[in-house]
Amino acid sequence: MLDNITPVLLTYNEENNIGRSLEKLSWAKDVVVVDSYSSDSTKEILSRFANVRLFEKTFDAHANQWNHAIKDTAISTEWILALDADYVLTEESIKELESLVPDSEICGYEADFKYCIFGKSLRGSLYPPVTVLYRVDNAEYMQDGHTQRIRLSGKIGKLQNYFLHDDRKPLFHWLRSQYRYMVLEANIIQNKRLSELKWPDKIRRIYFVAPFLVFVYCLVWKGLILDGKSGLYYSFQRMLAEIILSLIMIEHKLKKSGNLEI
Repeated sequence: MLDNITPVLLTYNEENNIGRSLEKLSWAKDVVVVDSYSSDSTKEILSRFANVRLFEKTFDAHANQWNHAIKDTAISTEWILALDADYVLTEESIKELESLVPDSEICGYEADFKYCIFGKSLRGSLYPPVTVLYRVDNAEYMQDGHTQRIRLSGKIGKLQNYFLHDDRKPLFHWLRSQYRYMVLEANIIQNKRLSELKWPDKIRRIYFVAPFLVFVYCLVWKGLILDGKSGLYYSFQRMLAEIILSLIMIEHKLKKSGNLEI
């Protein structure tokens, strides 16, 4: 099966992550990377891997970037392994991909993730399963808030072994990204009727309730209090992301009501 899979990654200033991700893709004959004109050493790191084909495209939206990556880069295999630059395969997940025999009705597979804080894996997280492996025919990405969703026609299977999510970029990178993400999330939450929202987004409409619930949920329910400083770090991160979202939604309301002086 490995010979019929092309790993595809998007990058932008991923010098802290991309090397570790690519080291676990040495089995692939062809790895496609679409870079958004990184200004750090990302491209220099990519040049060290002989199986990497590098393309550059100015970033406009995640969905557009992914559609370009899977449709306009002359991929010759039937299957795509879609990875973020901070996704790292385990030896077990590689062996599973090697032995995988999909039936004709399966169009893709989703995987669970073990979240890591600077290399230390947590016992739980809020990170959802992601469809990472799929047949390239008829695959298309759609923008959904701050992220993208793959649209496939057929059954989605489940991989038995988890992947690692191990983002080691500095905190200020995370803060900057979260602000961009939460602006998009706020637009979706505020522009939909309450009945159209899933229950987590309904709670997010109640300003500053979600941040404290998320903190307690991560630290206590997910058991991250047992992961020490790493678990505390992650719990505070998720709380801060929700605080940023609440502030953005309040700001929108203030501007709309005319209570924000210019």
